[in-house]
Amino acid sequence: MLALSFGLTAALVWAGHDLLARKLTQGAMLLPIMLVVFGAGSLALAPVALALGDWTAMTNGAISVALAYGLAYALAGGALYRAFSLAPVRLVSPVIGAFPMLSLVIAAAQGQPVTTEDWISVVAIVLGIAIVATASREDGPEGYAAPAAVALGWAGLSAAGFAMSFALGQEAARQGAELPVMLIGRVTALAAIFGIALLRRARLAPAPGQARLLVLMGAFDALALGLVTAAGQMPRAEYASVAASLFGVLTVVLAAWILRERVRPLQWLGVLTVFSGIGGLGLQSLAQGG
Repeated sequence: MLALSFGLTAALVWAGHDLLARKLTQGAMLLPIMLVVFGAGSLALAPVALALGDWTAMTNGAISVALAYGLAYALAGGALYRAFSLAPVRLVSPVIGAFPMLSLVIAAAQGQPVTTEDWISVVAIVLGIAIVATASREDGPEGYAAPAAVALGWAGLSAAGFAMSFALGQEAARQGAELPVMLIGRVTALAAIFGIALLRRARLAPAPGQARLLVLMGAFDALALGLVTAAGQMPRAEYASVAASLFGVLTVVLAAWILRERVRPLQWLGVLTVFSGIGGLGLQSLAQGG
């Protein structure tokens, strides 16, 4: 199925983005990194959104929600880079990837029906995160720039930011159109990061030798989101978003393979438990018609 292929490709591309994020953020200033990544993503998206987007559908309400979506996206991205700069992928990636659980909580708060199977999946996600966090207490200091609890806090903030940004983005798209919402959101996130950099008088240029990889990260992010968005016009489009949520476990696998991050069997159990719960939420979504 083409939608499923798009989703799996997006998951792999996002995993590549997160792997580069872990490698490039260690010991680096994060604001220059975010400026280049968000800027590159905006530039990659702009021609498509300007040419193909239905800008006449963007009401004042849709624009307002899209602006809020951009601010939430900036929070999510900033917390993600901070988390990856502090701790190994095996610790923070399952927490960041658990944002569908928070999306379910938001849906429940809005009065949408939540099944028993959904809550079982949530329990699996929480249990898996607890296993990963507990097992990580035995880690040595290698790869950690802060206590595990601090990194987990940033990862949790990133997950909350992504849950909020996706909820706001979907609402803005319902009121307007997808491509314009995506571009407005990205430009808003870029403007927010640029404003923070100016207020803090931070250096705007990334470290020497990083620019090309950061541009690649921005292109990766835009491509992955574009694949999931493009799948929206295909039969069973919901398969794309479900498959794309597997990016977290792929990031852990790639980090163990490429970055040589050591993952013990108990940690693997926790990682797989988290993403089994995420997969369960996805399957429930499909069973309920997306």
